[in-house]
Amino acid sequence: MVGFIGIDVVLIYWAFRANYRAANSREVLELNSASLVGRRFTPRRQTRTWRFQPYWLRVSIADPRAHESRLVLSSHGRELVIGAFLTPTERREVAKALRCALAQIENVRHR
Repeated sequence: MVGFIGIDVVLIYWAFRANYRAANSREVLELNSASLVGRRFTPRRQTRTWRFQPYWLRVSIADPRAHESRLVLSSHGRELVIGAFLTPTERREVAKALRCALAQIENVRHR
């Protein structure tokens, strides 16, 4: 009986530790007229970087939104799924903000 309680405590500790590490994951998007740079930082201090040209960039998300809907940036046959850790509503808000920012860049370009 005592052994099972010890296993429970270890499993709960491991779950909290895994959750804490996952909470340290983050993504940063930097958009200007020349490029959109996406950086993903993992809890193990690894960084992955992607670069897209804003003119060709497409932002897509499944509608109606579902918990497993993906926010995808695509250009020239490359795709990047971002915001997997966000709620469906937050992913939709990010998609809307990105589309607005890309439209502003396009408007400035045509002036």
